[in-house]
Amino acid sequence: MRVLLRELGEPQERFPAVHVVGTNGKSTTTRLTEALLLDAGLSVGAYLSPHVRGWSERIRVDGEEADFEAAVAAVRPAAESLRATQFEAVTAAALVAFASAGVDVAVVEAGLGGRHDATNVLETRAVVLTSVALDHMDVLGETREAIAAEKLAVVQPGCTVVLGEPEWRELAEENGASAVVVTGRSNLALAIAAAESFLGRPVNPHAADDVLVPGRLEWRGDDPLEIWDGAHNLAGIGWLLPRLPAAPAGGWVVVCSILRDKRPGMMLEALSVLGPALVATQSSSGRVLPAAELAALASAHFERVEAEPEPTAARGRALELAGSAGAVLVTGSLYLLADLSAQHRDL
Repeated sequence: MRVLLRELGEPQERFPAVHVVGTNGKSTTTRLTEALLLDAGLSVGAYLSPHVRGWSERIRVDGEEADFEAAVAAVRPAAESLRATQFEAVTAAALVAFASAGVDVAVVEAGLGGRHDATNVLETRAVVLTSVALDHMDVLGETREAIAAEKLAVVQPGCTVVLGEPEWRELAEENGASAVVVTGRSNLALAIAAAESFLGRPVNPHAADDVLVPGRLEWRGDDPLEIWDGAHNLAGIGWLLPRLPAAPAGGWVVVCSILRDKRPGMMLEALSVLGPALVATQSSSGRVLPAAELAALASAHFERVEAEPEPTAARGRALELAGSAGAVLVTGSLYLLADLSAQHRDL
C-alpha cells in the first residue's frame, strides 16, 4: 500500500484524517462525523466499506458521492502494475480523490482490523474505536483484548482517541494517544467527540439528524413493515434487536444469510426471539453458508424454516408469509443487502 501511494505522489500526506476502527458501527460513525465536520465549514472526504447500493457509496467528497469510476481510473495503472488488491486500489482511489479535491479532513473507515489494514497510512489526528467484539478471529486474534490491540495499532503519538468502551483506555495511552475520550457506544456520541477533538471546539449535533446509511436499520416498507439491517455478527444482532419497532400482530419473518465464519448458530439463536418463521437464503460471498445448511441450523430455533437460495425469491417468500399482519426483517449480511439492491435498483 505504501509503495502504491508513493507511485501516486503520496496523496495521504495532503490532508489530516479521522480514522474510524472497530467491530461494528464504523460506517454510521463515519457518516455522522462527516456531517458534523461539513456543518462546521470544512471540506470533508469520507471513505466507507462495504457498500450496499453501489460502489460509489464508498468515496464521498463534501457530502456527495464522488465519481467512482474516475477515481479508480486515476489509480488503475499503478495498482495493476503492483498487483494491488481490490481494497488497496479502492482505498488509494479515495485518498487520491480527497487530495485532488483539496479536502480539509478525511474521515476514513478501516476495512479489517487496523494494524495491517490498507487504511493505516494516514496522517491521523483522531482515532475512533467504536466497539470490540469477537469477529474475524482467524485474522485478529481469539480474544477481545487481542482484537482491540490490532485495531488500536493505528494510533499515532499525539492523536486523540475516542472510545466507545472504557476498558481500552490504557491500551490507547500505551500506543501514544495524547488524550482519550470515552463516550459510550452511541454512534452519534462517538462522532461528536471525534469531530470536536479534530476541531478543538463544539459542534452542532443536529447537523447529523438527517444522516441515513443504507442497510443500517433501514425502513423499506410499511405494508407489510419491512426493515433491512446488515447485522453481520453476534454483536451486530445484539445491537439491532432492542432497536427494532414492536412487531405487528403477525410477528416478524426473518430473511437471513450468514457467512460461515460468523458463528451462525449463535446468531440464529439470538434472532429467534423475533418470532417462529425464518427464510434462509445466501449472498454471493464466497464465504457464505449455503441456504440449506443455514436452514438446518435454524430449525433448532424456529418453528417454521424455509430455504430459498436466491435472495429476491427469499424476500418475496417472506413478504408472502408476513402478509398484511406481519413484518419482515432482512438481515445477517451486508452482502445480502448489496445483492438485493443490485438485482432490483428500484428497491
